[in-house]
Amino acid sequence: MSDARHYDVVIAGGGLVGSSTALFLAMQGKRVALIERRFCGAQASGVNYGGVRTQGRTEEQLPLAVRARRVFGRLPELIGSDGEFVVSGHLRLARREADLDVLDQWSAMARTYGVDSQVMSGAAFRKRYPWLGPAAIGGSLCASDGHANPRLVSPGFALAARRAGADVREQTELADIVFDGTRFQMRAGGERISSDWLVNSAGAWANRIAGSFGEQAPMKPIYPNMWVTEPLPLFIGHSLGVVGGGIYARQVERGNCVIGGGRGHGDGEYAQPSTATTRAVMRDACALLPALRDALLIRTWSGVEGETPDSNPVIGPSRTTPRLLHAFGFSGGGFLLAPGVGEVLAELITQGETSTPIDAFSIGRFSLMPVSATH
Repeated sequence: MSDARHYDVVIAGGGLVGSSTALFLAMQGKRVALIERRFCGAQASGVNYGGVRTQGRTEEQLPLAVRARRVFGRLPELIGSDGEFVVSGHLRLARREADLDVLDQWSAMARTYGVDSQVMSGAAFRKRYPWLGPAAIGGSLCASDGHANPRLVSPGFALAARRAGADVREQTELADIVFDGTRFQMRAGGERISSDWLVNSAGAWANRIAGSFGEQAPMKPIYPNMWVTEPLPLFIGHSLGVVGGGIYARQVERGNCVIGGGRGHGDGEYAQPSTATTRAVMRDACALLPALRDALLIRTWSGVEGETPDSNPVIGPSRTTPRLLHAFGFSGGGFLLAPGVGEVLAELITQGETSTPIDAFSIGRFSLMPVSATH
């Protein structure tokens, strides 16, 4: 394959992880090819809820989340758009007394990473949030969190990567990927290409690439279930979640409420929302937000995401192949993390190390686990 077009880095998957990695590498003068078999930002990265949330993250995710939150603060500089990013604060609601203990414990832990949250309950909480129903007995506000529009942010990074010099190819399938001991050789559509590095950020389909190099993660496809209401008078002051998960909600400037919870349906390749799930979760949402009771739902949707057994992503070097990096399995919580992961991967490629701890996300943590539940 001596006549193959050569790149410093080929990135498989044009979601937010792959697109941000391409941008950060191209900004440093690297020859980058971003290969997406459909359209950049059209899969999980573009159809998620849009939460920019550090609150509620596991301790191992917090350093990465803090780094990624800083990237969201630079969106106009990086992609030429704010992506409708709003620093609304994230309010994590408690529905039981035990939930307040969870909030207190998380707040104490997060403070050591520079993340502040305020836990509230009782009359002071009720007075501050009169628009919440009695099902919410308290909550924790992380004022630095917010939300953005994934349909703008995700493809925005791909466009910015192209402007920075990356070769961005959509509707292009990567195939016949091998490592010859020196370079990665593959086909992109009908063209032979090669690279010194390969980044596997193919989302729910990443095990197809990992498997080509003798490793996989025990990952299964999940189908987050979301919907949006007609425009309503503005009343939700923050992006909302609940302890234990299952419901999340935010309201955009034009008044529409974006709500999600539960799972849709899918076949591993395509997804569709579940009417039964939407009805069930909406009943719970109305108990928290009474103003939703007469709201008209105007659209529902889902997407395909990869979920790992510990709900942590796979990020970092391959165990079997030099200069192969993995970044997938974000388990429904990757929108905030993704551009931070892009910075981390770019550091690994250009500097050989990263300043952000990622050992907890190694694919090697699954070496003693069965991989039968893979996609």
